[in-house]
Order: sequence, then C-alpha cells, then structure tokens
Amino acid sequence: MEGNRWRQALARTRRTAFGRLASLVGATDLSSAFWEGLEETLVQADLGIKIAQTLITDLKEISRAEGLTRGDQILERLHTLLLRSLEMVPNPEPEMRPLVIILVGVNGSGKTTSAARIAHRWLSSGDKVMLAAADTYRAAASEQLEIWGDRLGVEVITGQSGSDPGAVVYNAAQATLARDVDVLIVDTSGRMHTEHNLMAELQKICRVAGKVIPGAPHQVLLVLDATTGQNGLAQAQAFTDAVDVTGVIVAKLDSSARGGVGFAINSVLGLPIQYVGFGETLEDLSAFDAEAFVDGLLAESETVPRHEFPAPNPHSINSNS
Repeated sequence: MEGNRWRQALARTRRTAFGRLASLVGATDLSSAFWEGLEETLVQADLGIKIAQTLITDLKEISRAEGLTRGDQILERLHTLLLRSLEMVPNPEPEMRPLVIILVGVNGSGKTTSAARIAHRWLSSGDKVMLAAADTYRAAASEQLEIWGDRLGVEVITGQSGSDPGAVVYNAAQATLARDVDVLIVDTSGRMHTEHNLMAELQKICRVAGKVIPGAPHQVLLVLDATTGQNGLAQAQAFTDAVDVTGVIVAKLDSSARGGVGFAINSVLGLPIQYVGFGETLEDLSAFDAEAFVDGLLAESETVPRHEFPAPNPHSINSNS
C-alpha cells in the first residue's frame, strides 16, 4: 500500500525523466550512445550534472570489472548505486519535551502546509501541539496557519502584521511552557533566501527559542518545493549557512518531474531527507523511505532482481569533491 503511494507520487518524474530507461533495458551493446542516453536521463531527472557523471563513471567501472554487456545489468547496478547514495537516514525524532521544531524555506515552498501536517503527525502520537505564525510580513500566512489550527484543534500564537517575528516565537515558547505543550512548531517567513537580513532574522528566532526553552530549536527543517529542482540546492545552501538545518522536507513531490533532486540534497549538502509531502490531505506527509523512493522512480523500467556489489573505488556518489 505504502509502496503504491510512492509510485503514484513519483509517476511524473518516472514518466518524464526516467521513462527512457525502459528503452535502455533491452540494450545488448554498451555503446557510447547507451552511456550518453543514460547520462542524459539522469540529468533530466534533476540529479544534477555532477552526480550523473559520477554515476556513469562508477557504472562504467563496474561494467568493466564484472564483464557486463547488457543494459538490464547496468540498470540493476544503477538501482543499487542510487539506493546507496541515500544511506544518510533521517534523524530520529527527538525525545525531549517540550520539543521545538522550526520550519524554514522560501516563499511558496509549502512550509505552512508542512507545519500543519507535522502537527497532525504529533497529535496522532498523543502529543499536545502548538503552532506559531512567525511569518508576520505576509498577512495571509498567519490566517492560513490559523485555519489549519482550527481544523486540527490546536492553539496558534500569532502577532500583529509587520511585528517582530522574534517576539512571536518568544511568546509561543513561553506559552508552550505555561500550557504544558509537548511540541511547538514554528512557521517562518519565506521571503527570498538571498536577502541577508532575512537570514539574520532566522538566526534571531532560533536564539530566542533557545533562551526560553533550553536546547531549542531541536529540529530545523528546510522545506523545499520539489518542482524547483536544482534551484532547491541554492536555497538549501543559503539556509544551511545561516542556521543549523537538521533535515529536509521535500514538498509537492507528486507535482514534479524533478524528483531526482532528492539525491543531490543528500550527496551535495549532506542533509538527510526527513519527510516527503505529496497529495492534498493532512495525512500526506511520509517519513522518507529511501528504498520506496528509488523503487518508485524505477518501477516501470526495472525488470531484473537487484544486485549487491562492493562499493566502486575511488569514485563515490556521496563524495563532496
């Protein structure tokens, strides 16, 4: 059942970008055209040129070492390499209470919806949850979060339009302690990541939370819109330079033909994917499952069993060089 959800969510990427793999499966000659077609497919899937080239180099080395001659054999090894590139597992859920989670990311990435979905997950576990609308510059942001709060039955701490977002977080953290709340989820401004003062603002929010609740924030989750593809890497780099991002939420995965950017997040930025968002409901936020992710991308092109083999040397998709 869960595997089917992943396949459905990744259908657009699979058809648009990985669809060509089906024609490569039957190849009986690993010619230059085969390798060029495979690299082009990986780039189109938005893995990024560097990762695609590294994969091709590794696969060529494996084919020489093992004497492989057919396309289906190469695609077996591709499955394993892609899975291995996602070995950076999500961080375990923190056990401390109260737990403070701050969501960061650019405008339109899906932070507010992700905040509601995370709240729903914690509520389903029996925890008492509070939301904080720290995006005080966009009036609709607070209103949207309050609508979600009403649906979820949780309190939402807000501020006046244009007010100091740090003050909202301070009030929310104080209320968290006063009301014996288990989990505080903070939605922040999503204005462009290239503006320095906005990053300074996020740093202030994190400091304020830590002054009220020791150790806070315990999670800083970067929400990336899957439809942005490789542009998401620039966003991620800017936010990770500013605050201690602990993981990534890939939102709108089912709306994108660029699902391959997930591999770049792991290998280039060294950040684990914590959650993946797809669909329209509160339940449509899943803990990241690397195997389901790779299976969902290759579901229609993989016709042979998976193959295990030693890691190729000296190349590695996880290399930051």
